[in-house]
Amino acid sequence: MNKWESDILKELYFQKYISQRDLAERMGYSLGIVNKSLKELQWQGYINNEYKLTKKAQSFLERKKTLNAIILAAGYGMRMVPINMETPKGLLEVKGEVLIERLIKQLHAVHIKKIYVVVGFLKEKFEYLVDQYGVELIINKEYSSQNNLHSLNLAETYISNSYIIPCDIWCKHNPFCELELYTWYMVNKVKTVESNVKVNRKMQLSKIANSEFGNQMIGISYIDQNQADKVKKMLKNFDGDRKYNDSFWEEVLFSDEKIQFWAKIVDENEIVEINTYEQLREFDSNSDQLKADALEVICKVLNVPEGGVRNISTLKKGMTNRSFLFECGKKYIMRIPGEGTDRLIDRRQEYSIYQILAGKGIGENIIYMNPINGYKITEFFQGARCCDPYNMDDVKECMAKLRVLHDMKLKVEHEFDLYGKIELYESFWNGERSVYRDYEETKRKVYLLKPFIDQCSKDKCLTHIDAVPDNFLFIHSDNGTEQTMLIDWEYSGMQDPHVDLAMFSVYSFYSKEHIDKLIDIYFQGRCELETRIKIYCYVAICGLLWSNWCEYKRNLGIEFGEYSLRQYRYAKEFYCIASEMMEEL
Repeated sequence: MNKWESDILKELYFQKYISQRDLAERMGYSLGIVNKSLKELQWQGYINNEYKLTKKAQSFLERKKTLNAIILAAGYGMRMVPINMETPKGLLEVKGEVLIERLIKQLHAVHIKKIYVVVGFLKEKFEYLVDQYGVELIINKEYSSQNNLHSLNLAETYISNSYIIPCDIWCKHNPFCELELYTWYMVNKVKTVESNVKVNRKMQLSKIANSEFGNQMIGISYIDQNQADKVKKMLKNFDGDRKYNDSFWEEVLFSDEKIQFWAKIVDENEIVEINTYEQLREFDSNSDQLKADALEVICKVLNVPEGGVRNISTLKKGMTNRSFLFECGKKYIMRIPGEGTDRLIDRRQEYSIYQILAGKGIGENIIYMNPINGYKITEFFQGARCCDPYNMDDVKECMAKLRVLHDMKLKVEHEFDLYGKIELYESFWNGERSVYRDYEETKRKVYLLKPFIDQCSKDKCLTHIDAVPDNFLFIHSDNGTEQTMLIDWEYSGMQDPHVDLAMFSVYSFYSKEHIDKLIDIYFQGRCELETRIKIYCYVAICGLLWSNWCEYKRNLGIEFGEYSLRQYRYAKEFYCIASEMMEEL
């Protein structure tokens, strides 16, 4: 049975047959296709001479009843900044209804009660759906490091006669049905270069080149029992391959093992995808969600009316914070503290540092900072770039900037205690053991380095602590030169300034050879052996420090992959290096 025959059989199941012409008009098919399909259905024994369904058809259709729906709602919805800082995009209120609630109600309207919702970011906010609508929640603990391909794989056991639905869509009319006869994927008639699929002459989806225009993908799909096993197999294969961590589940559509997806085409305004703040504002200008706390701050600080904040776009998610770019005449960046940051950063201390740095030409110019919640607004520098840690010319400029900072001998009231922070981050594990089997032994060895560090002469001053390549900006000046700026001072405090060299090294994944080059650049070839060994000790200590930090973040569902592993290796390897050199010294 082909697509057209299936569609007509389904129509006959739900609608009283009047005439072939009426059927053609209702379905948008030519009269020739309708006539041919009816004859084929008769020949196959699904309808009789009066075009009524036979017992064979009734039995066939009973097996095709929709069993369940899987709603994917685990991700950050990063493009929804700044709303996503407070509300998961599935819980956005659009035209008086919560997006995911509208979807659930539409599913209930066609007797689909088995609904699974895959959640991750702010998962607790979805819990009420269990009692109110009888849904079942599936927790994606890796929502921060993997895309919705992983989310769907977590629900793969339920895939069979199933709808797959993104949580961020608003459907004007109910797109769901208690009966579906084949696997399909929904697109609309709009052609866009952002799509990588098009509808071919056979009404199937085919992949296109990046430069071509394709049908805009909606995201709703239906997978019937005939294709379910293939889809499950491909989900498992793809989810087990790290190169697909950032992939959408639609990647299985284009696997080598062909999965037949028919195209379900809808009109442009029938289903709206709410991906960005700008789209929500355009679609529902009265939504209460538009009055996000961060936007109210922007309007007040920059003295612009509601709606004056334009071209909002997310920036790359940082390790500690989330930030977004926006325009109010000029371009600005707003920083929003990330998950669990309130336990890591004292925003009052950060605020005091920016006051001390003001006018000294070292850090960024702060337009606004809230010392309570950490919201921060800075000017955006067009064309600015970060330091390349493997470009020695860049590294020389960065080390020169660090020397200027350290030579100022600036003082603040608080200290960044390395060993104290190791203990603090470990305490955030809530009694759980480290994921590393030899953690206690590694920690014991790192603590053996403390007496040597304590005996080394060191003058503490304001130290950046997070002096990593990403926090050194090269800004183009009007005269063609580049200015170096050191940004993001939230971890800063009183400490041995040489800690900054260790921090730069561990973030850059430097080998010992590269670390030695960095030390020689900073000290201009005049570093004493004792100081060099001390910096090796700091590399080990900082490695354990940030490894503990990563373990805390992992417990929040935020995974840093290789970065976390490399930090732990620094703790182990540079303990050995420093210990051996201490014995020789």
